[in-house]
Amino acid sequence: MTRRLISSGSRFEEEIGYSRAVVAGDDIFVSGTTGYDYAKMTIVEDVVGQADQCFRNIAAALAEADSSLDDVVRVTFIVPRREDWEPCWPVVKKYLGKARPASTLIHAGLQSDAMRIEIEVTARRQKGGS
Repeated sequence: MTRRLISSGSRFEEEIGYSRAVVAGDDIFVSGTTGYDYAKMTIVEDVVGQADQCFRNIAAALAEADSSLDDVVRVTFIVPRREDWEPCWPVVKKYLGKARPASTLIHAGLQSDAMRIEIEVTARRQKGGS
């Protein structure tokens, strides 16, 4: 099975030593992704804006793997503050409403206080395209 590494261009990937996504056959494993706009290395303050940016970052990695958010089969959300989760529901539905993957929510600290949500997904390319 071939293995392909995908980078978002984030300086974190190089400094820490990981890939934004790893493609192994038809499976795509996307690392925990925060709300940074990697082109500018900026992050908005509000959790809803961060969630939206997380999904845009994830969608870009999946597209590079010839996949899409519709192929997501598993998602893990990490939020430091419980009250930040419910405001994100409409964003989650916007991006994953069609795929409706298995899902887990974890409350835990993130790398910096500026980060208010982190999202990790696993996708499986559908036979015959996504």
